[in-house]
Amino acid sequence: MDVHAHISSGHLLSGDVSVIKTVDMHTAGEPTRIVVSGYPALEGNTLLEKRAYALQKADDARKRLMWEPRGHAEMYGAILVQETELTASGEADMGVLFCHKEGYSTMCGHATIALGRFLVDTRDSTVFPRRGQLRYDREKGETEVRLHAPCGVVEIAVPTVESESGVVRSDASRRVRFVSVESFVSARDVEVEIAEGERWARLKEAGRSRVRVDVVFGGAFYAIVEAKELGFAEGLMGGCAMKELDEATAVVKRLVGARAGVVEHPWNRELEYLYGVIVVDGVAGGRSVGLCVFGEQQVDRSPCGSGVSGRVALEVAAGRLAIGDGVEFDSLLTVADGGGGGGGSGFRGTAISGGRAAVRVAVEGRAFYTGAQAFVAEGGREPDGLSQNGFQFHDVR
Repeated sequence: MDVHAHISSGHLLSGDVSVIKTVDMHTAGEPTRIVVSGYPALEGNTLLEKRAYALQKADDARKRLMWEPRGHAEMYGAILVQETELTASGEADMGVLFCHKEGYSTMCGHATIALGRFLVDTRDSTVFPRRGQLRYDREKGETEVRLHAPCGVVEIAVPTVESESGVVRSDASRRVRFVSVESFVSARDVEVEIAEGERWARLKEAGRSRVRVDVVFGGAFYAIVEAKELGFAEGLMGGCAMKELDEATAVVKRLVGARAGVVEHPWNRELEYLYGVIVVDGVAGGRSVGLCVFGEQQVDRSPCGSGVSGRVALEVAAGRLAIGDGVEFDSLLTVADGGGGGGGSGFRGTAISGGRAAVRVAVEGRAFYTGAQAFVAEGGREPDGLSQNGFQFHDVR
């Protein structure tokens, strides 16, 4: 334990090093590495300015945590930002920047669910200065957290239990619920022509050269496409090979992302980029299975919380779902684990207000702790290109 203590304190036998401390969690199998201390100070007056600073001036810290050897190709992170323009105005309790192996995202549902639990459980005022202002509803057994994400304020209701001594902590047995910014359909029935040299095997076998997608916003923009549209006649549950899905979604993302007029936000141009592609089997019996591929072809193990918000908006816009109704959403992982159904590992999305133009969606899911970490880099004692700021093995030539 002496070495563990030295590393955690930043005092290695070979000299002092910088330490970044995290709490790690997972939501339906998708990781969230929550940064609690040691991240470089982010300059800027607004959250989006701090996001730009993180990308331009402090990106080595993200790579160190997301990339190998400390992270991996599917790692996801949440950088706590205690001071933003909305925490200062009293509209939010905490700010956050979401990150992954490629860069930074505008919204993340699975990480929001994890953060809800963590922010209720922490008592460290240096980590969460406004912890004392959280509202605990004893009758409902819930604590409210207002999270300032790059897309806006996300309202989180965290199931909570109170001990005999009055200590309040999150209840892992019940689903966390969050309501994000308004979700909407940006483009319907977009026909995408696939050049002959870019067609994947299943599309060729189906004798097709086009696919039809919908583009939605749920805090980030996604292209929604049915598996059968991609040539997978048996659907996602019919045994699609991940390699084939990776190839198909990469082509679709590039072509849809380059299409003018399909990724449009009504007031914030900084949000206007296609974050991911979600391959789905259509809703049947109040359930749907999907596979989200985001960023640089990163596969979401969870049903994708912000994607669920967008998919509910699509169902409402198409007249297939009414306000007040909900759908159980699964990923390939959660459906194998028994699915949603309230006690399972999937997500539930419910349209709670709005109409066909835009809706507010409540997303529910459960998150769990997996560990607490202290990450270091030994500076000049490590080969610069190998470990200090991380590497991605697939880039090695």
